[in-house]
Amino acid sequence: MRVPRSLEVWKLGTVNYLDALKLQEKLVSDRKIRKIPDTLLSLQHPPTYTLGKRRTDHNLLIPETELKKIGAELHYTQRGGDITYHGPHQAILYPIISLRDIGCGARNYVEKLELTMIELASLYGVKACPGQKGETGVWVGERKIGAIGVRITYGITSHGLAFNIDPDLEYFKHIVPCGIADKEVTSLSRETVHYLVSSMLSLHHDAQAHPRHRNQPRRLLFSVTSLSANSNRSNKAVKDPQKAMETSLKKAPSSVANPSQNK
Repeated sequence: MRVPRSLEVWKLGTVNYLDALKLQEKLVSDRKIRKIPDTLLSLQHPPTYTLGKRRTDHNLLIPETELKKIGAELHYTQRGGDITYHGPHQAILYPIISLRDIGCGARNYVEKLELTMIELASLYGVKACPGQKGETGVWVGERKIGAIGVRITYGITSHGLAFNIDPDLEYFKHIVPCGIADKEVTSLSRETVHYLVSSMLSLHHDAQAHPRHRNQPRRLLFSVTSLSANSNRSNKAVKDPQKAMETSLKKAPSSVANPSQNK
């Protein structure tokens, strides 16, 4: 008989990137020795650019000295993937889970993260899909809506995904997102508005023959406005994660994954 598994969800609100990095390192260490169960961190960051272990600095399109002027930071990490942006109004998930315990390989794990974002987009009528060969993350047509960058240490995952709910897309203009040039970045808010407009035009035409559909635009509008409500709910704690985070950070060693922060 299969033993029931547990997953703790910590909803942390907005967390400085280095604090989140340090917390992940501590939780990975604790998960490795089975001190904690699988854990999912749900949070947002202040405007932050991060580079993966390949150190593709050339994909940062402005001098590091200019970052402070736009209110952003730059941090180096040991995750996979290229440069990306994290900021307010993104859904960021960092799973700290044992892949060995669930018999899941790295490729399958990444595919599951992609599916999570695809299913979320579909709830709002947005058709997203995995990228083509050489294109990481999740896309809506030629526009990227979700990024993935993971690290797996002794079978324990860290880092994760960033799904664009309604971030300031101007920040993406200062980088080559995920190292893929000549591609746009989009958000659920932007794509849902496009979907809403086209749906309302279609429904307006159909309503002349099918009056019962006249309330559908109102339902679609509710789906758009509910995004902000979902964002607010994501800042509420399921248990007392803020206290747990502070305790973990006090015990955690200093991070060495950011050799040139804020240069």
